[in-house]
Amino acid sequence: MATKSLASCLFCKIIKGEIPSFKLFETETSFAFLDIGPLSKGHALVIPKYHAEKVHELPDSYMTDILPIAKKIAIAQGVENYNILQNNGKIAHQVVPHVHFHVIPKPAETDNEGLVIGWPTQKLEKEEIAKIYEELKAKIAAAGPADPAL
Repeated sequence: MATKSLASCLFCKIIKGEIPSFKLFETETSFAFLDIGPLSKGHALVIPKYHAEKVHELPDSYMTDILPIAKKIAIAQGVENYNILQNNGKIAHQVVPHVHFHVIPKPAETDNEGLVIGWPTQKLEKEEIAKIYEELKAKIAAAGPADPAL
C-alpha cells in the first residue's frame, strides 16, 4: 500500500518511531497512541499512516480501520461516556496538521474533565434546509464514489 509521509510532521515522526509514543494499536494503515496533553485520563489519538492534513485529502483505504480502533479504545477506557472527535483546519481547532481522531473519555458528570464544548445551533427555516439538501445531494451525485478505486 502506498504511503505518504512529511518529514517535518510530528505525527509522521511518531509513526516512524523517531519520536517515542505510548502506542496502543498499529495496523498496516493506522497508528493509535495516548495523547501526552490529555483532556482526561486515557485520551487517545488514532491516526492514518498516510500524511493528509484534512480528512477529505485522505484516501478511503486509510480510513477502513480508524473507527474500529477508536471503538476498541473506547471500550478499553471503560467509561460509559466519551467523545470521538476529528477536526479539519486551524479555525476548526486542528492543532497538528495530520488527520487524527481523538478518543476522549468523559468519566464524570462535571465539565472539568474530558471534552468541554458549546454547541451554538442555528435556526434555519425548513425551506433553507431543503435548498441546502438539494445542493449537497446534487454535488454528491456528481462527484461519484468517494474513492476512485471503488
